[in-house]
Amino acid sequence: MFNKTAWTGAILQSLSHGLLTAMFFALIGMVYGRTHTREISKLGGIMKVLPFIGAIYVITGLAYLGLPGFSGFVAEMTVFVGAFQHPDMFRRILTIVVVSSIVVTAVYILRMVGKIMMGPLSNEEYKDLPKATWFEKTGLILLLIPVILIGVLPLGLSEMIKESLQPFLERLL
Repeated sequence: MFNKTAWTGAILQSLSHGLLTAMFFALIGMVYGRTHTREISKLGGIMKVLPFIGAIYVITGLAYLGLPGFSGFVAEMTVFVGAFQHPDMFRRILTIVVVSSIVVTAVYILRMVGKIMMGPLSNEEYKDLPKATWFEKTGLILLLIPVILIGVLPLGLSEMIKESLQPFLERLL
């Protein structure tokens, strides 16, 4: 949309996406390292066996779908506000359509998290899986801290991004 708000949101979204994707890949790697499978149908109920990994998995899923208090919400909301600031009515309607597509993302992520983490343990072989180690916990917490900080205190980072965008947007426009 070529305005500061939309570009700020796009940069925040890139940062948020990088952090959350790193968390999901780390979590998937931890689960795979213990179960040696990526088949979702075989992983039901893992949260009962791996409570820390399961809890962070659920938190990451909620952050990914844009729940307030996490970086995903701040990034998406900033992009949508910036897009809606455009005076063209077609682009505003298109923004509303795109915002409503968030429901599809929410359904996908909630179903995936629910199938893997919740319900009864689908494979009895997994009842004695090793718990998360201290360095796995540390790595996940170090990724989670900025996701929460950006979600709760976004103004400092947003202002820094907006200031740095000024020369870029002047040249672009």
